[in-house]
Parts: sequence; structure tokens; C-alpha cells
Amino acid sequence: MERLFKHDFPDQIKGYDKRKVIEIAFAGGYPEPLALQSTRYRKSWFNDYVDTLISKDLRDISNIKRVSVLKELVKILAAWSSKFLDIPDLCGKLSISRQTFDSYLNALESLYLFERVPSWSKTDYARVGKKDKLFIADTGLMASLLNWNLEEVLLNPDRAGKLVETLVYHELSIQSEMYDAKIYHYRDRENREVDFVIESEDEQVACIEVKAGSAISKSDFKHLEWFRKNIVKDRDVITIILYPGENALSFGDGLLAVPLAALWE
Repeated sequence: MERLFKHDFPDQIKGYDKRKVIEIAFAGGYPEPLALQSTRYRKSWFNDYVDTLISKDLRDISNIKRVSVLKELVKILAAWSSKFLDIPDLCGKLSISRQTFDSYLNALESLYLFERVPSWSKTDYARVGKKDKLFIADTGLMASLLNWNLEEVLLNPDRAGKLVETLVYHELSIQSEMYDAKIYHYRDRENREVDFVIESEDEQVACIEVKAGSAISKSDFKHLEWFRKNIVKDRDVITIILYPGENALSFGDGLLAVPLAALWE
């Protein structure tokens, strides 16, 4: 996070290619399944973990009777990780009311299974969307609940993108708390999007786009550039793309592509 706000990254970082990043995401961050060598055992652990939370721990914090619907909601929301909450659509899929959905989602957040990222609304009030972004608590849990296969995900840009963005969110979230920074996202009515907008305690702003592929071009920065020039034009805004690779690549005018490994190295 300090490197981010100083815009100071080394030219080369011992990075990871796309396959390695997806493998890290599939493993997740929970200590117990990380110690298991078998994918089958990991899936079993994740399923037991969710069942235990919903069947036992949930009773201590909420009076939810339709447990089967809640379990189905967990799997549906896992597929929505890194996407915008479309609550009417989700209510329709489950045949539940908005009030019921809100109570179920609040319960799942209380169990630390999901988190929401608010939209950046400090400027551009008329144009900006108000939907939260949703993230599941762990990428290993996400891949297991959705019964994803690593080789298939490598060939599926949508799944790879959601998984990698969720992985990045958790690393940014941890470091942002340590740095007293806040995380937002941005999307407006013209569908211009910025994956993460981070504001530091002293009101510095960093805009981050996440790419699951290793090929980066100047056009990938178009929404970051637009946000910097039109939304927070009165500030010195840092704009980077995080991608699988080893080299920090400059595209001029403060635009930088940075290896995902910079989150850890």
C-alpha cells in the first residue's frame, strides 16, 4: 500500500503467470484446507464449513427458518463475487421478498461469508451507480462451492476474471485496514468502471483495474484515465493495472501495469 501511494514499484518483481495466480486463488486462504493436498478433501472441508456455519452458528445470530433457501443463496452469491448486486434478479431466482433477501444477506455477512464494497459517490452524484459490489470471503471457498475445475477456469475469461478480482480484493482489504484507507468501486450510467478506488487517510486516491490475462495495452487504461481526468481531476490520482506477469510496465502519463505479486512481494 505504501508503494501504491508513492507510485513507486520496482521495474521487475518476482511474479506469477496466470496459471500460478489461479492456483493460488483455488487454494484460498483458510489454513486448514491449505494443509490438505487433495482437491476432493478441500471441497469436502469447504462444504462442511458452510454447513456448520449455517446449521449451527447462524442460530446464535438470526432466526432464519428456510435454511435450504439460505444454502442455495450462498452458492448463487458465490457466482456473483466481484459483480454488482442485482437484488430484484436474485429475489426472483429464489422466489423470496426483498425484505427476506436483505435479512439473509445480513446474516451471511455476520458469518463473514460475504462482504460488500460501496460505490464511489463523493463526486458525480447524478451519473454514478449506487449498487454495491459483492465479494465472497475466500477464493478457495468460491471455487469449491461452484465446483469449478482449474483447467476450465483458465480457459474461461469471465470465471478467471471474477476469481482473480476476488483474490485481489481480499489482499487490498487487509492492507487497507492496516493503512487506514477505504475501498470503493466506480461504475456510471455509461458503463465506465473502475474495479477499486482506494482513498487513503490523507485523501490520496488510487484507482486499480484487475486483469486476469498477461497482455496489457494502453486501451486497458481508458476508464482509469477518464475517472482521473473527469471525476477526481483536482487530485493527484494514481492509476495502475494489476496483472499476472513479472515486469512493471509504463504506458506514460502515470499509467502503470504492475505484477499481481506486488500485493505480497
